[in-house]
Amino acid sequence: MTDGGIDTSVVHAARRYNYWLGGRDNFAVDRESGDQIAALYPWTPMWARENRAFLVRAVEYLAGEVGIRQFLDIGTGLPTANNVHEVAQRVAPESRVLYVDNDPLVMAHARALLSAQGRTEYLEADFLAPDDILHSPTLTKVLNLDEPVALMLVALVHLIPDAQNPLAAVRTLLDALPSGSYLVMSHGTADFMTADALADVPEFQRLATFQMRSSAELLPFFDGTHVVDPGLVCITDWRSPLPESERPDPAHVGCYGAVGRKE
Repeated sequence: MTDGGIDTSVVHAARRYNYWLGGRDNFAVDRESGDQIAALYPWTPMWARENRAFLVRAVEYLAGEVGIRQFLDIGTGLPTANNVHEVAQRVAPESRVLYVDNDPLVMAHARALLSAQGRTEYLEADFLAPDDILHSPTLTKVLNLDEPVALMLVALVHLIPDAQNPLAAVRTLLDALPSGSYLVMSHGTADFMTADALADVPEFQRLATFQMRSSAELLPFFDGTHVVDPGLVCITDWRSPLPESERPDPAHVGCYGAVGRKE
């Protein structure tokens, strides 16, 4: 079944994520998939919220402390609260944001993004075709690649198996950006999981296209960058304003986050 050219019978990760965040831009198949995963890992909706909080802190850091004014957000997903352009432009209204996604439903929401203060545009393209992104007239309309850019890959790369070589796509994108640019990533991991949770990973991977990676597997994505403090850590520990005793258990988040500055 389709809805305006959108296949409503196939689960889409962005719509499922939207459901976990409490959004309305999802279909029954996405909600069913989200509920099946949450039955295995009841803290999954909390992970989605913590991941969005990590994004907010990272953008505030880059736009505020660092002074970045250009953001390339790939795999942006469906708009909810605190999108990159909203956070960046609260700090610096002149910030420019290019969103990239390959989901037609996201494209259907592009007009709402385009009305944002400052320069915000949307490009329908695939992370695994980075040259298409880099050579798009839309990119050069919004971003100046002679000046630092924040490359946002938040909750994206864990959706792509090694066989599709996401590391090569990241390298191509980073190589095109000047020194002083930044890479922001969050990525699911089993490093924090308990033995009981690990036992459910095969069933989780049956329900979702998802490749967990360890810290050793993630650090190569940051080659050529200086990973800023506090390093590659659980997303809840990345510059959190909360004392450690009030943060969620990393075993219930299962997600790394880091920000690296290109040398």
